[in-house]
Amino acid sequence: MSRFTESEIEEAALEWLEALGWQAAHGPDIGPDADSSERADYGAVVLERRLRDALNRLNPGLPADALDDAFRKLTWPEGATLETRNRAFHRLLVDGVTVEYRVGGGALQGAQVAVVDYEDPIQNDWLAVNQFTVVEGEHERRPDIVLFVNGLPLGLIELKNPADEKATVLTAWRQIQTYKAELSDLFAFNAALIASDGVDARVGTLTAGREWFKPWRTIDGETLAGSHLPQLQVMLEGMCERRRFLILVRDFIVFEDDGGGTPAKKMAGYHQFHAVGTAVVETLRATRSQREGSELHETSGGYESGRQPGGESGDRRIGVVWHTQGSGKSLTMAFYAGRIIREPAGEAGAGRGGTAEDRSRLRGSDGRRGSRPQGEAQDEVGAARGGRWRRTAAQAHRGGHRLALRPALRGPGRQGDDRLHEPPHLHRPLQGAGSPAPGLAARR
Repeated sequence: MSRFTESEIEEAALEWLEALGWQAAHGPDIGPDADSSERADYGAVVLERRLRDALNRLNPGLPADALDDAFRKLTWPEGATLETRNRAFHRLLVDGVTVEYRVGGGALQGAQVAVVDYEDPIQNDWLAVNQFTVVEGEHERRPDIVLFVNGLPLGLIELKNPADEKATVLTAWRQIQTYKAELSDLFAFNAALIASDGVDARVGTLTAGREWFKPWRTIDGETLAGSHLPQLQVMLEGMCERRRFLILVRDFIVFEDDGGGTPAKKMAGYHQFHAVGTAVVETLRATRSQREGSELHETSGGYESGRQPGGESGDRRIGVVWHTQGSGKSLTMAFYAGRIIREPAGEAGAGRGGTAEDRSRLRGSDGRRGSRPQGEAQDEVGAARGGRWRRTAAQAHRGGHRLALRPALRGPGRQGDDRLHEPPHLHRPLQGAGSPAPGLAARR
C-alpha cells in the first residue's frame, strides 16, 4: 500500500463504497458554483434537496408544513454545545421528529416524522462526497470524504498519504480534531468518524479520544478479515455496508452523562455489534413457540450462530456471551437491551430480567453507566445511578429469559493497542455448557 498516494486511496475508498450501493460525487461538482450545485454556499453542510426529498418519500401522508417543521428541527438541533447538539440530533435521527399540524376544522394533529427508513436501506439516499469544502467563520477546511444519508452528513473519513512516513492514523485523528474545533456545524450531524493512513484504519465518535478509535476487523461478522486486506477496505465493507451502517446508527450508539455536563458519545466495537446481533437471534429462537417446520428469520441482517444441542426453538435458553476483561460488557448489555426491545417478540408478557456480575466493582460501573440506548424515545438517565438503567434492561427481557455476560479472564488476547477491548475470537457455533468458548455459548 505504501506505493499509493493519498488521492489514490481516496479513489479506492469511493470505489469500495460504490460497490456497497453508495453513490459517489466529487465535492466541487455539487458546490455552490457548479452546474449541478446542491449547496447554496460552502457553509451549507446539509444537502437540502436530498433531505426534503427523503422526508417527502418516507412520510407520504403528512402535509408540507409538517415536513417543513421537521426539516427546521433537524437542521437546527437544540443545544448549547456541539456535544449536546449532536445528542439532540441523534435522538431525532433515531426516533423521528415530533411535529404538529392543523387538520380539517382546525384541530391540532400530532405526528412523528421518519428521517431514515431503517428497515429498507434502498428507500434512503446514499452519497459519498470527496473533497467536500466547508467554510465556517474564518475557517475553510476540506474533509477527504463525507458520507451523506438522506442529505445528512453522518460519516466523515480522513485519509493520510501512506507514502509519507510522518502521515499515520494518529495524524489523521489529529486532523479530525481540528475539523471538530473549527467546523461545529458539520460535526453536529456526525455519527461516525474514520481515520486512516491507507493501511491502518480506526473508527470512533465525536467525543472519543485517540485510544477509543478502534479497528473494525471483520466484514461479515463470521471471521476476522485476512491480513492481506487493507484495514480501510475491511472497515468500509464491514461497517459501511448500508444495512449494517443503519443498524449501527440506530442501535449501537449511546450517550453517557457522567455529571460533568458534557455527554460522552460511545459506539459499539465490531465484537459488540456482532455479539449482540447473535444474541438477538438466539433470544428470538429461545422465546418462540415450538412448531413443526419453524425457522428463524431476522429481517435486519444475519448473525445466526448455528443450531447446536441446547438450541431448540422455544427452549427458553438463550446463551452466554464470553468477553475478555475490559471489552465493554456493560455497554454490550445496554446495546442488547435497546436492540431486543425493538423486536415484536419482546412485546408480549410482563417484562423481567437481570444481570449476572462476577466482581463487586462491576456493580458500581454498571450503576454509573446510566445512559440508555438512544433507540428508545426517552432521555438519558445518568442521574439515576443505575436503578432506572436496570429497569430499562428488564423491559427488554420477556418471560424470565436472560443473557449472561461473563469475562473470559484467561482468554488469549490480540496484539496491538486494542487488545484489552476486543474478544480473542468472533462467533463460534453454539457450545455446550461443558465447553465454553468466546462468543455465544448455549446454557444448559
